Amino acid sequence: MTPLDGRVPESAAAGFSAGADDYERGRPSYPADAVGLLCRELAIGPGARVLDLAAGTGKLTRLLVPTGAEVVAVEPVAEMRERLRANVPSAMVLDGTAERLPLPDASVDAVTVAQAFHWFDAEAALREIAWVLRPGGGLGLIWNERDTREPWVAELSRLIRWDERGEHRVPYTTEVDWAARIDGLDVPFGPVRRHDTTYRQPMDPDTLVARVLSTSYIASRPTAERERLAVKIRELVADLGDTFDLPYETVVYWCRREV
Repeated sequence: MTPLDGRVPESAAAGFSAGADDYERGRPSYPADAVGLLCRELAIGPGARVLDLAAGTGKLTRLLVPTGAEVVAVEPVAEMRERLRANVPSAMVLDGTAERLPLPDASVDAVTVAQAFHWFDAEAALREIAWVLRPGGGLGLIWNERDTREPWVAELSRLIRWDERGEHRVPYTTEVDWAARIDGLDVPFGPVRRHDTTYRQPMDPDTLVARVLSTSYIASRPTAERERLAVKIRELVADLGDTFDLPYETVVYWCRREV
């Protein structure tokens, strides 16, 4: 959760700064049906201005550019912004956080947040998002979550979430019903709707290691611990061959700013 003063949590700042290269290499894109749904429901297209918030290296940002909308990307971590500018040169890239957006009142038609809303102070961020949205503007949230119905992926998730001492690594809450959470807050947004889909990321052992090491709370761990984890990941997928797919369950939420 981001503090109310707008600072990025230390675990996120350290991890994403150290792991920006691994993030770009290892993190998945987003399924076409999910992105298409967000663009339709939020009216992202020619003539619209969309803010991609906590944009990272631009995994979602680059998928918004072909819509013809004017794209603004806000990202608080300098190393991520550097790669974001290189990856999506047509987007305006700004430094800022969800709780302190560097944009004027009623200046965008839509806001998207990919794989990041769990880091925000939800109520403070939603009020700030409402401030920069034009009346009736839309908010879309999207997450890729590993599909642990496949046994090897379940073991992968165990390795990622629990450290060598058997302590929980994850510093934030996962698997939240964000529709219920947002609908329960005193914020100026209408009912939240949800769509579930799937995605399969083409993968190889090296890319999977990069994917795991890009996780913020792992990227900031000591080098020796990260190297031991990388060995375990390679052992886990040794029987899958040179290439394989990493399956995800993708969850999309969207709602409108009340007029």
